[in-house]
Amino acid sequence: MSVFKHFKRYRTRLALMMAVIGPGIVTANVDNDAGGIATYSVAGAHYGYGLLWMMPVVLIALIVIQEMSARLGVVSGKGLSALIRESLGVRLSVIILGILLIANLANTVSEFAGVAASMEIFGISKFISVPIVAIVVWFIAVRFNYKSVERVFLIASAIYITYVISGIMAKPDWNVVAVASVTPTFHF
Repeated sequence: MSVFKHFKRYRTRLALMMAVIGPGIVTANVDNDAGGIATYSVAGAHYGYGLLWMMPVVLIALIVIQEMSARLGVVSGKGLSALIRESLGVRLSVIILGILLIANLANTVSEFAGVAASMEIFGISKFISVPIVAIVVWFIAVRFNYKSVERVFLIASAIYITYVISGIMAKPDWNVVAVASVTPTFHF
C-alpha cells in the first residue's frame, strides 16, 4: 500500500473523528467566556495551585454529564425541557426552566459586560461596542445555519490553545505544580 493511500485513509478517519467530536469541542469551550475567565482568574489568584488536584475529578464529572445528556437526547429524541416535563410535571418544569432563563439572561449580561470591558481597554466606548456586537451576534444567529456557526466556533476554540501557551510562558515551578496536582487541599 502506498504512502498516499495510508494518508488518505488516516485523513478520512481524522475527518470522521472531527465530525463526531466537533460539537463536544465547542461545548467544552462554552465556559471560556468573559464571566468564566474572570472566575478562573479570581480563583487562581485566591487559591493558587491549591485546586489543581480537583481538575481530574471535575473532568470526569463533566465527561459523565455530557455523555448522559447526549445519550438522553439520542435515545429519546427529545430536548431537556421535554424530558423534565415528562418526569417532573408541568409545574416543576416551568419553575426549572424559569430558573434556567434567569441563569441564561445573567450569562448573556456577563458576556456583554466582558465585551464592554475588553473594548474599553482599546478606548472604544461600551455604548458603541455592545450594540455592534449585539447586532453581529443577532445577524449570525438569524442568517447562518448550524454547520457554518459550528465552524466559526471551532476556529474560535482553536484560539484557546493560547491559554496553554501563556501558562507555559509564565514559567511556573513545575515541581510545585506536580505536587499540587496530586495533593488534596481544603479551604473552609
